[in-house]
Amino acid sequence: MPWKECSPMSLRHEFLQLADHPGVNFSELCQRFGISRKTGYKWRQRYQERGVAGLQDHSRRPQHSPRRSKRTIEQRVLAVRDQYGWGARKIKACLEQAKHQTAARSTVHAILLRHDRIKPAATGTSGAYQRFEQERPNQLWQMDFKGHYALATHERCHPLTVLDDHSRYSLCLQACRNQQTDTVQQQLTATFRRYGLPDRMLMDNGSPWGGAVDHGYTPLTVWLLRLGVAISHGRPYHPQTQGKDERFHRSLKVEVLAQRLYADFLAMQLRFDEWRHCYNHVRPHEALNLSVPASRYQPSVRRFPEQLPALEYDVQDQVRKVQETGKISFAGRYIRLGRPFQKQQVAVRPTMADGVYEVFFATHKIATIDLKQLAQ
Repeated sequence: MPWKECSPMSLRHEFLQLADHPGVNFSELCQRFGISRKTGYKWRQRYQERGVAGLQDHSRRPQHSPRRSKRTIEQRVLAVRDQYGWGARKIKACLEQAKHQTAARSTVHAILLRHDRIKPAATGTSGAYQRFEQERPNQLWQMDFKGHYALATHERCHPLTVLDDHSRYSLCLQACRNQQTDTVQQQLTATFRRYGLPDRMLMDNGSPWGGAVDHGYTPLTVWLLRLGVAISHGRPYHPQTQGKDERFHRSLKVEVLAQRLYADFLAMQLRFDEWRHCYNHVRPHEALNLSVPASRYQPSVRRFPEQLPALEYDVQDQVRKVQETGKISFAGRYIRLGRPFQKQQVAVRPTMADGVYEVFFATHKIATIDLKQLAQ
């Protein structure tokens, strides 16, 4: 029988001191302390051999465990954990991809626990959620800025991130000095030259691609429309719309930025380039059944045009040039489209509804004109 849970050391000491008294009934004393005679004799022998130190509990860990993972596997598991900080599922997949001998995920998890690389998880389950993704690469790219932070030079770094929705492939991870239109356009140009043009890009409502009062268009989004790239904006105060890029930012923060100070922009970009390669080609992704993003991505067939072709509209379109005020003249009225379209040509096309027209810039509808409402 076990000792009572309250102060087992003091109970054992007290028991053995009482057992040393002459004439004591050892069997009855064992009963009073709630232990068997076998246990009582065991502790009396240890006390006689080593004194109070002999009353400590001995480890029940076997001296030899034939089912324990091999030392080489443990070393590989710990090496991957120390290098990348991943959990058991990703570590197991990484070792399998490298053709190394590995173990079950539960065994990898046990190795991490045994070597204090992770803490036991709290009980409880998270709420269910559903993932949405595009059917093929380059149908949708998500773009955003990771929150800015200071470098050792006291300059602020603004990481620009672009992610393919289907494959989670990181297309751009650039350490920028600001969030201005020219900076973003320069980085997107380099990205388009390497990977081609997407069908559509999703972004939030912040600068430089959102927040405009003129129908939500900015000079940057007008440039994208001119390239034939459709534009979508997430719902205000609803970052889940760009959930994949938000999740990318979380991994970036934990694995690259947390509690680290980088010397300058060059050092920051070198680390970004190193981590982006790992993210795309080495790091297993749970949403991809532990495949790497590179296994599901291929560049777009739509090449980036170094020179923009001339805008072409149908002969039946009513073509108007946007004035510097952001307005066009149509049906004796001035229609506001927004300053980002100034000096651009747009096409006005009638709809099936009487007095209702649609305004197109390149192949994208940018506004609707209802002459009846304007007359009111």
